[in-house]
Amino acid sequence: MPDSPGLGEQALNKAAEIGLSSQLDEVKNLDVDIKTDPLKLIQGQVDEVTIQGEGLVMQKDLRMEELEMHMSSVAINPLSVAFGKVELTQPTQASTRVVLTEADINRAFNSEYVRSQLQSQKIHVNGQLMTIEPQHVDFHLLADEKVALNGSILLKETSQTQEVAFTATPRVSANGQSVSLENVEYGDSEEASPELTKALVEQTSEILNLSNFDLEGMTLRVKQLKVEAGKLTLQAEAYVEQIPSG
Repeated sequence: MPDSPGLGEQALNKAAEIGLSSQLDEVKNLDVDIKTDPLKLIQGQVDEVTIQGEGLVMQKDLRMEELEMHMSSVAINPLSVAFGKVELTQPTQASTRVVLTEADINRAFNSEYVRSQLQSQKIHVNGQLMTIEPQHVDFHLLADEKVALNGSILLKETSQTQEVAFTATPRVSANGQSVSLENVEYGDSEEASPELTKALVEQTSEILNLSNFDLEGMTLRVKQLKVEAGKLTLQAEAYVEQIPSG
């Protein structure tokens, strides 16, 4: 059967699947497809690598509904193949698509990782430096390409709870390095401190930025993002120095 992958390909697919899975807390489905022929493999050439995943949970409790990565013309160390590894001899670019659901982003906001990030910064509220502790954050992806956030934030020093609410439009910076929120419109909670809202706006940008989702040896950079009701799709470029293998 000419279509069936060779033994070398199968072993590499499996090694890469195991390697990637080892970096994740949960995996609903993960499939690595390495295409090449034995002759090229001996020379350390791989035609293409496709990674497809569903329900991938990173170690910071960040979850991706879907991940697709595609690399072409990948150079690998032919000796590593004998040990079932995919060792890149030079970095490669991968076109990447990530889908996050509203539930995924809420999970990130309420994760220990993001909470500790917010708690580690002191914020001026009514002229006083405060430590903040998110009580609850409710995040929504709206149909008009906007995001909305409602949050209850505890000010540790005064034991007061502040409500923060805003809607905004996420935009990718020209260099793809960051996502910023534009056209921020505040909710009814006028009494909330602008600094407090700013901290949550920045944290939202950070989560949407994909930098938290970097796997070992892979750096993601957002190119484009699309907000639909309940779903966020990010087109990204990944700089891949290494494909983790088992």
